[in-house]
Parts: sequence; C-alpha cells; structure tokens
Amino acid sequence: MTAGIILAAGASRRMGRPKALLEYRGETFVGRLVRVLQKFCDPVIVVLGHHAAAIRDHVRAGVVVNPDPDRGQLSSLQTALERIDSDFLFIPVDSPTVREETIEKLISAVGCGVVIPRYHGRRGHPVCVSRSLRADFLALQPTAETRAAIDARPALITYLDVDDPGVLADIDDAEAYRRIAT
Repeated sequence: MTAGIILAAGASRRMGRPKALLEYRGETFVGRLVRVLQKFCDPVIVVLGHHAAAIRDHVRAGVVVNPDPDRGQLSSLQTALERIDSDFLFIPVDSPTVREETIEKLISAVGCGVVIPRYHGRRGHPVCVSRSLRADFLALQPTAETRAAIDARPALITYLDVDDPGVLADIDDAEAYRRIAT
C-alpha cells in the first residue's frame, strides 16, 4: 500500500491564515485532500506545524507535528517518513484541486522510482515515490530542498503527462485563492 502524506506545516504568511482551513467546493483544503487520498492510500498522514492546534480538529487522518517547520518542506516530509516504511505520495496542502484519477494513475505507475505528474510540460504535485528511495529523503539535511532527493536520481524519474491543471496549483496568496474559488 502507498502512504499519503499531506504537508500542512507552513505558516501561511502570504495568505494571512492557515491554508489547510481554506475552503474548496465545500470542503477545507486539508479535508478534501484527506478524503481523496484515503481512497488510494493507507495510511494518510497530515504533517502539521504552524497553526497545529487550529488545524488538528479538522483532520480526519493521522497527524504528526513537525517540531521545527521553519526548516522547510523537506523537514515536514521527513517527519512523516520516520513513521512509515512503504511507497509514499506527498502533496502540499495548498494543492487541493488535483483530480482523483491523477492520484490513482501516479500510484499505479510508481514502480521503483519517482513518478511526477506533468501538465503542459510543467512538473507538479503530488509526487509518488518508491519505498526504495525513502532513505535518500531521510539522509538529506532537513533544510535542503525536497527536489534534491528527486533530482539526485534522474534515471529513476518518470514523468506522467496528465490532463489535470490541478497538479500545478499552488494557492499561496489571496489572488491565487480567488482564481480557484470562482
């Protein structure tokens, strides 16, 4: 089984409020991602940090808290990876528009490497990773870029072209949120 990891530890400074609790089509970002991932992943883990107390009550999945989320996204991913030993899929909480069929396709294609969705030539999220690369992610300094573990093994990367603009969603500020809310 593939573990689903939702990265929701950020401070949401540009948004001015926790992105995990923003609504998309009648659900919070985190609620929608948990619901969708639970169809394909076990376990589903939400990594919290900043705003953990405010978000925790809205999460219907496993929760872990990154003790120092200011170190960056990789430190949150590592916090979750310490608790699993399986293939894993990870997605930032500010990518709530990804389609269910995209997640299903990524998981079915994982094999022994990394599967990255691509829309119109641009890579996006979620990323699905074979358990054989888990140690590579854990070996990096927590302040490194998540991309460093992926790009270190280019021969193991598979790009999956999808008809899903949601893989490029990055809802970082009020303007980006307005675009998906309409």
